Amino acid sequence: MILLQSPSRFLLQTLLNRVQNLEKGVELDYQWVEFGDVRYHVQVSMKNPHFLSLSVLLPTPAQETVLSGGLPFGAIESIKASYGVLVQILDPPKDGFNLTLRLNLSKLPPDEGSPSFFSKEYKHALMVKIASVREVVLGAPLRVVLKHLASRTVAPDIDQPFALVHRPQEAFFLVPQAEKVTIVFPMSFKDSIDTVLATSFLQEFVGARRTAGMNNAPPCMWSPSPPVELKGTAGEALSANAGFVTFVIFPRHVEGKKLDRTVWSFSTFHAYCSEGFMHTRMRRRVESLIQALDRAKPDLEKSKKTVQNRSFKRLSLKEAHTNSK
Repeated sequence: MILLQSPSRFLLQTLLNRVQNLEKGVELDYQWVEFGDVRYHVQVSMKNPHFLSLSVLLPTPAQETVLSGGLPFGAIESIKASYGVLVQILDPPKDGFNLTLRLNLSKLPPDEGSPSFFSKEYKHALMVKIASVREVVLGAPLRVVLKHLASRTVAPDIDQPFALVHRPQEAFFLVPQAEKVTIVFPMSFKDSIDTVLATSFLQEFVGARRTAGMNNAPPCMWSPSPPVELKGTAGEALSANAGFVTFVIFPRHVEGKKLDRTVWSFSTFHAYCSEGFMHTRMRRRVESLIQALDRAKPDLEKSKKTVQNRSFKRLSLKEAHTNSK
């Protein structure tokens, strides 16, 4: 659906550089925005080079979004489970941010006493996980629901449709059930041209689902009005001007290692990300139509007479009359 990597590339590079030069007293102060909605702030002081402060500002949630302490529910538990003693959650977070983490890089496993190759691989995997903090935090509620789906159960107290943070002022809905989880994305665009294009693109998901090799993909539907799963749900999201995209997730889609990829894909879904895929489908469709037209053309080269190597002479009216006798 979307060919993006889970970790923040700049954050990952910053962490790896810091780990490789841990003994050097280097002061860092970086701020940047990724995906147009998540802001990061990394700080390292000269006094405490072994400690790194990472602050994250999440997208502004829509009114109907379910939050717990300014974070998606399950985010704190997900952070602790993912990072262990290496990360401390600061409360309150830095001003202007939803979450501030304090990384104690001195608690990384040392190279001595263990095979160097294993230690380097472990450190790199841990840095990748920290650089994936966006997925860990925003994908926490989805992960909780899909873990229960894998065991064909429903998480306590979340057996009704609820909204989660998607993008600034946007939310998407989860409808958990024991045998399936329905995910609904209301699609809204400010520009009228974007609305028309997105409507056309999004309907292509339904067609793509029918192609060969896509039989195991989650079923996808598009509708101009809210699906029945959101009946009784209130909120501005239900007035989406580009319709609603619905995916149905079954237990087979979250088995084993599939869970992480599924969480990442649906926590970062956006219509603009489908544009490249749609362009590829459109080009293939045009090529197939051109081939069909080429096959339908008659073989004109054989049917028309050639005039090569021939000369013509204009006749006068008298000569033409004489030749006709």
